[in-house]
Formats: sequence, structure tokens, C-alpha cells
Amino acid sequence: MTSVASVHSLWTVAAGAPGKIPGPHIEYAQLSPTLIVLGAAVIGILIEAFVPRRSRYYSQLLLSVVSLAAAFAAVIGLAAGGFGSSKAHIAAMGAIAVDGPALFLQGTILLVSLIAVFTFAERRLDPAAHGNHVDSFAAQPAAVPGGAAEQAAVKAGFTTTEVFPILLFAVGGMLVFPAANDLLTLFVALEVFSLPLYILCALARRQRLLSQESAVKYFLLGAFSSAFLLFGVALLYGYAGTVTYAGIAEVVSDGAKQIDPALAGTMGNDALLLIGAALVLMGLLFKVGAVPFHMWTPDVYQGAPTPVTGFMAAATKVAAFGALLRLLYVVLPGMRWDWRPVLWGVAIITMLGGAIVAITQTDIKRLLAYSSIAHAGFILAGVIATSEDGISSVLFYLGAYSFVTLGAFAVVTLVRDAGGEATALSKWAGLGRRSPLVAAVFAIFLLAFAGIPLTSGFAGKFAVFKAAAQSGAGWLVVVGVISSAIAAFFYIRVIVLMFFNEPKADGPTVAVPSPLTTTAIAIGVTATLVLGLAPQYFLDLAGQAGVFVR
Repeated sequence: MTSVASVHSLWTVAAGAPGKIPGPHIEYAQLSPTLIVLGAAVIGILIEAFVPRRSRYYSQLLLSVVSLAAAFAAVIGLAAGGFGSSKAHIAAMGAIAVDGPALFLQGTILLVSLIAVFTFAERRLDPAAHGNHVDSFAAQPAAVPGGAAEQAAVKAGFTTTEVFPILLFAVGGMLVFPAANDLLTLFVALEVFSLPLYILCALARRQRLLSQESAVKYFLLGAFSSAFLLFGVALLYGYAGTVTYAGIAEVVSDGAKQIDPALAGTMGNDALLLIGAALVLMGLLFKVGAVPFHMWTPDVYQGAPTPVTGFMAAATKVAAFGALLRLLYVVLPGMRWDWRPVLWGVAIITMLGGAIVAITQTDIKRLLAYSSIAHAGFILAGVIATSEDGISSVLFYLGAYSFVTLGAFAVVTLVRDAGGEATALSKWAGLGRRSPLVAAVFAIFLLAFAGIPLTSGFAGKFAVFKAAAQSGAGWLVVVGVISSAIAAFFYIRVIVLMFFNEPKADGPTVAVPSPLTTTAIAIGVTATLVLGLAPQYFLDLAGQAGVFVR
């Protein structure tokens, strides 16, 4: 009876003083990059509903490009206004951090997404169907692959323009993910960008069943990783009595100062801290594709439409490593001696596993998938450094890697045969004689992946290995160099295959792309060479952005 009376008294007090309920305080200007992208995604959905079908493609393309460019301009404006350094703070009532790493990663994600939109919009690579241009995406994704409904959609000239707002929703989630400053915001952002990616993976125009299979695998394994992360969040809340990063960090370092009566039995329990942190870490390592949480990567990279693979390989890694850095450096710096040995082991098996298994691959997209797994291990070497140099080296590596990846997958879309993209490695034999320019551009990207000097890959690897060595992880650097040497073998093998093998009579052709894909590849090559030949300005930029607000 007493509890009922107390609840009733709370109701009457709240009803008697409605003005006392505090309204949320949101810094809209500082959250403008995310708000612009999510607002454009909502407008894109309305375009799908109300704009005539023949006008949707150009409307969606224009909206996507303008919104991503505007969001990038907003990031530049915030950085110029000092929010990356002196004015860095926690916004949105403690939910979002506005600081150097967040702005640097958001800028990278927006640039990558802008280039990815160009590859999404490409409509000249496949031969026209019934007099209509076609893109990489199924004419009617809801139809049975090869069924009458799909054939009718192709005949009618349908194009899947809803991929643009779906892409924007994914980008919106990715912008929040590395800036999230509490565990619930982190989880919501994870779902906001994961669910659109599951859909995009299932939309390939060619090889529909393989595409749908990859999406189902990604969805099921992604659901497992989300469950692990959410269970970890619950355990960390039980340990600290709060989900904010600063609150958990304070309890980790100083013990539970103010015991919440409802959590008095669990607060400060180290078992909850260790298990909870391990589960959250597992959820994030799944997203970066680290061994042993990498099982989804090769199948999804192979089955998804290649423009989606390029976008996902570049942008998801940037967002996930940003979130991983913030978790380890802001929430768990007091547990450094617990998580560093674990990440040592993960980094070693990721570098060696990705490099060794890549040697056996016969499909170019699977080869690039295992390459991305090995690169996740190299980036983890910078994460393990636990220093400002470690943070800045990881930021630089992510920026450099994302442009190389996008460019490489854009080149893969050009090599085609009667069945669509010719991804079997055997079909790339003699490509340097059929199309020297395309083969040379792909060779530049492969050399960057291998970390050859004068490319962005060398500058990125040198930065993370240097930071790791200075922090006492010398043996990790030795393993990294050995892994790089193993990886160089299969990159050079592809270059030899393209330039020194005879082309087959029934080999693939190289399609002539529109200015959209040409621009995407040109930006990738330019970024790869500029970041390799003159990396110092960008290393300094990453260095200035390398301090987390707490």
C-alpha cells in the first residue's frame, strides 16, 4: 500500500507542476552533418512515394550528392570553428561527442560516401535492356530471381532508385557510431547503419541468389554480433550504474563512489566489467572484420553488388574503428593491461590469417575481402599503441585505406563478360594488353594495399607500425612486416597475371564507364598517390584530431 501511495503522490506532484519536466537540450548546429544526411534520407523516401518513376533517378542522385557535400561542408565548418580542438565537448545531453576524432572520421565517411554514390549511379556498364539504361541493382528486388515479375520489371525499364535513401540512412548511422558517447547511442547507431547494409547486399542485378544468400548470412551473423554487444551493454550498466562513457570510466578508475540502491548488489563487480567489456568488444570486432569474427566478410563481399561492397568495405571500417578507439581510450583506459594482450592476439591472427588465406583465393572480390581482413589487423596495431600517435596513425590509415578500397572495387565493376562482372582471377589474364590504362590503375591500388613506398598504403603502415613500436609492441610490428610480405605475394601475382600472361580469346572486355565511375576511380588514384608522395600535411591533420574529449 505504501508503494502505491508513493507512486500516486508522484503522479499528483508531476501533474501539479508540469513546467518542472526538463526539455532536452540539443545543439543542432553541432549535430548538423548527421541531421543533414538523415533529413535527406527522409526526403528521398518521399521522392520514392510521390515523384514519377522517370524522374526519380536524377532527383535521388542530385539529392544524395548535395546532401553529402553539404554535410561535409558542415564538418569542415565545425572543425574550423574549433570544435575539433579547443571547443571539443559532449553534445546532445551527453549522447554525442563533438571532438577531433569524431569530426575527422565523419569527414572521411562523408567523402567516401560521396564517391560511392557515383558508383551506385553508374548505368553504362551493362548493355541496355529493352532500350533502357540499367544499373548494378535488381529491377524489382522483391520479385523471385529470374521470375516473371522480375522480367516484366526489366522490360518496363524499372531502376531501383531507393538504394540512394537507403545509402543515406546507412551513412547517418555511421556518422553517429564513432561519435557516440554512451552505450545506448552506440547500439542504436549500429542498428541504423547495419539494417540498410543488409538490404543493399541483397539487391544485385546479376547473380541474384548469391546476392540474397550473402545478405542472409550478413543479417544472421550481424544479429549475433548485435546481441553480444547489447548483452555487454547490460552487464556494463550493472557494473557502473550508468551507460555514459565518462560514468563507466570513473567507476573503472575510482570504484563505485555513489552506489545506486537498485544496483548495490552488482556495482563494482569486476566479473561484470570484464565480461561486459569483452562482449562489447566482440560486437565491434565483428564490424571491423577481425579474426575470428570475420566469417561473414568473404561471402558478403563476393555476393553483394560491387558498388555496395566498395562502400561497405571502406565506410564500415572507418565507423567501426572510430567506435572501437573511443571505447578503449575513453571508457576502458583503466583496463589497458586487460585488453591489450587480447588485442595483441586478435591483431596477430588477423594479420596472418587474412594474408595467408588470401593466397588461395581465385575470385578477385574474395581476394580483396581477405585483404581487408589483413588490413584490419594492421590497423589494430595502431589501436594497441595506446598513445596520441596511435590514434592519429589509425585515423590516417583509415582515410588512406578507404580511398584505395573504393577505387579498387570501382575498377572491378569495369571488367565484364556475358554474365556480368568477370571476378574470376583467371579471366584477368592479359588485361594489361587489352586495356593498359585500367590494368595500370588497378596495379596502383594493389601496390598501395601491399604497402609499397610512394603509395598511401606505405605511409599508413609506417605510421601505425611506428606508433606500435614506440609503445613497446615491437614483436607485433615484426609479425605485421611478415604479414605484409606474405600479402605482397598475392598482390604482385595479380599484377603479373594482368601484364605478363597472354589474354584468352574468350576473355572479358573492359566496359567504358560514364563520367561518374571515371571520377570515382580518378579520385581514388589521386588520393593514393598524394597521400603516398606528400603525406605530412594529412598526418599533421590526423595528429591535431587525435585527442578524445572526455
